[in-house]
Amino acid sequence: MTVPYWVQDQIFYQIFPDRFANGDSSIDPPNVQPWGAEPTIHGFQGGDLRGVIQKFDYLLDLGITALYLNPIFQSSANHRYHTVDYYKIDPRLGTMDDFRALLDVAHSNHVKVIIDGVFNHSGRGLFQFNDILENGEESGYKDWFHIHKFPIDAYSNGDSNDYAAWWGIKDLPKFNTDNPQVRQFIFDVARYWIEQGADGWRLDVPAEIDDDTFWEEFRRVVKSANPDAYIVGEIWEADPRWVNDTHFDGVMNYPVRNAVLDILLNGGKMSTLAESLEHLLTVYPRDNVYAMYVPLGSHDTRRLLTRVDEDVAKAKLAFALQFAFPGAPAIYYGDEVGVTGDKDPQNRRAFPWDESQWNHDLHVWAKKLIAARKTSNALRRGDYKRIVASDDMRYYAFARCLGDEQVLVVLNATEKSCKLTIPVTELDWEDGQKVQDYLSEARCRVGDEGVTVDLPPWGAVYLGNL
Repeated sequence: MTVPYWVQDQIFYQIFPDRFANGDSSIDPPNVQPWGAEPTIHGFQGGDLRGVIQKFDYLLDLGITALYLNPIFQSSANHRYHTVDYYKIDPRLGTMDDFRALLDVAHSNHVKVIIDGVFNHSGRGLFQFNDILENGEESGYKDWFHIHKFPIDAYSNGDSNDYAAWWGIKDLPKFNTDNPQVRQFIFDVARYWIEQGADGWRLDVPAEIDDDTFWEEFRRVVKSANPDAYIVGEIWEADPRWVNDTHFDGVMNYPVRNAVLDILLNGGKMSTLAESLEHLLTVYPRDNVYAMYVPLGSHDTRRLLTRVDEDVAKAKLAFALQFAFPGAPAIYYGDEVGVTGDKDPQNRRAFPWDESQWNHDLHVWAKKLIAARKTSNALRRGDYKRIVASDDMRYYAFARCLGDEQVLVVLNATEKSCKLTIPVTELDWEDGQKVQDYLSEARCRVGDEGVTVDLPPWGAVYLGNL
């Protein structure tokens, strides 16, 4: 199985292009909203690829090493999941030269870039679908989609009845991926953008294409263009069907998020948290576990800080667990500075470049976690080992171990400060040995009963052997 080894070392940063940064106001749409305006379903705020380039120093200072860009191809929607041209950068985002410039900046700074592929459906503005609208049953593309009857009605209100569409939404006609011409079209697109320099694909709703042979060929095409390309699927539940040598390298590991939120919001048991996370380590092959994309939020979820009722300490604990867990942690743009927002469109606010609007406590914490993960090989590549999951005292301790390097992660899931003595008999730590917290730089010694740590409410430590 060809699983990209580089993924486990990454810190991903997801960018919703229209809302990250406006670097070229000359390409703003005529009805552009002011930057930072209350987001709407259809409104544009002018973010573009030049904006990402201009703010790259911010990304490097934060410490990210990989970007995931929401769709960048020509589309009628601000989220660009309604693709109308798979070979053209949306003019409101820039040009092919801008995309290449972004890749140049990223790659020269050792930052990977993966892009979003929407292959289950297109926008109704796609040439092939428009040809059906114009020519009906005489269209040479009538078999590219699942047409139920002619003529088709694509623009009146209501659900799609004349053709299959994603969730019945008329804007999103579903491709007929049984058609060899459609398959070849999609595979050619997949190959083209990898050949242009993209480092991988994030696949939108891939389970909607319920065809193993399709994905086997998709993988073959992508890996033939670049054997080290990353293929990650938007699969919301743990399902080993999608992760193997004929499908994807990894999936968006949302169950990690769900397990963490259960602790923070519902008072879930720590033993249940440990069992849930450990299940995710066994349901997939080991190499793929470490190639998982691990988000706490995305354009499809409520913002992290909103989800935890704007309790910064809880958000920090969620980040601490995310960055210590196997797989590649992913930050949704703005979560690291405390951007809030409920469901779409509120979760797609413009990034606040006025630093007075930032939650600096959260920002500093994110940078510490990123620095710790980049410093420690064990946090990125080490084996997981449960130490304690205490339901009574509501703390969770586990280790990441790689050779002689061991990191003990301790999480306090209570509203009170606590002093805990964690047994370390399963680690190669000797009585009297000094260990240091990667996050606070505080040092302590291993005693007869283990190592004693002081944790604030919802606090965390990453103890490493010196």
